Amino acid sequence: MSNTELLQTPFHDWHATNGGRMVEFGGWHMPVQYSTIVEEHNVVRNAAGLFDISHMGRLRFSGGDACSFLDFLLTNDVSKLLVGQVRYSLVCNQDGGVLDDVLVYRLPDCYMLVVNASNRTKIVDWIGQHISKFNVDFEDQTLSHAMIAVQGPKAVEILAALGAETASKHRYYSASPMTVAGMDALVSRTGYTGEDGFELIVPSEVGMNLWNVLLEAGQPFGAQACGLGCRDTLRLEAAMPLYGHELNEDTDPLTAGLNFAVKLEAADFVGRDALRKIAESPTGKVRVGLELEGKRIAREGAGILSRDQSVGEVTSGTFSPTLQKAIAMGYVDSAVSETGSELEIDIRGKRHDARVVNLPFYKRTKQ
Repeated sequence: MSNTELLQTPFHDWHATNGGRMVEFGGWHMPVQYSTIVEEHNVVRNAAGLFDISHMGRLRFSGGDACSFLDFLLTNDVSKLLVGQVRYSLVCNQDGGVLDDVLVYRLPDCYMLVVNASNRTKIVDWIGQHISKFNVDFEDQTLSHAMIAVQGPKAVEILAALGAETASKHRYYSASPMTVAGMDALVSRTGYTGEDGFELIVPSEVGMNLWNVLLEAGQPFGAQACGLGCRDTLRLEAAMPLYGHELNEDTDPLTAGLNFAVKLEAADFVGRDALRKIAESPTGKVRVGLELEGKRIAREGAGILSRDQSVGEVTSGTFSPTLQKAIAMGYVDSAVSETGSELEIDIRGKRHDARVVNLPFYKRTKQ
């Protein structure tokens, strides 16, 4: 796909003219970095990073059956959401395989799903296959709205500097309409970095103005624009799964360790029966964290061995800027999944020692 065929966010030209290294991601032309991934990673851990996440899908549901439909579509219990709450959930197929992992928002007049960019078209099609029996108005607002993440320990102070002092009172995974620098925005205390922070949604036409005022307000706190490269290293340190790596249509959420987002006792949802069977007879695989000896990075697909026997495969790996260690996630046989288990990882034909560690690798210190 050529660059001219890729979708562009409202901030595309700003990225291109301010040093953003642009790459294809999920059908969009997005910045992977501005300086270095390590520098941007450390900025988020110590101050705040500003991310363009407008490529994420934003799907709006209203009407009398909106809640019932989402309860049927998602693995988590939407009916128990209070206005202003946000919940992590999954969309599964009939076999229990993951089509996407999503956030569902309950707002005063509607519900909203935030879905992964690479899966938006698939999820919109999946919705179309199941929505006809429900009284639901559905709108894909991805192209009409922009989305910005402000992530890091200084995020609260940055929003307060723009008149959004009440953001500090938001609980984690909550959302509400708010005025930020005179602009109406939907602000949620959510993120994909393992740090405190917020995600803001505004109409596309005011997106650039919001981006500029956030960047200006953040500069005294050491904030800067960050690309998708450090977003990946940050989420890996926080052990957050990434679709296409830890999650896919051949992996179920129970094997992935996401039991908290699957309500098997709830009313019928797509994939429930299959997941009940998996709960009764597990697959025998477990998602684990791994620390490697040395600095060699175990990439996706690298084999994991125990006593010369293949026991699994790496799904994500990096050299952690925060921990200064090579880390990875992957799936291994349950027999070797205990914390402290000594394993080996095959990196380009050479074996490297690794051991199973508790997840997450990194957990922020709450203020």
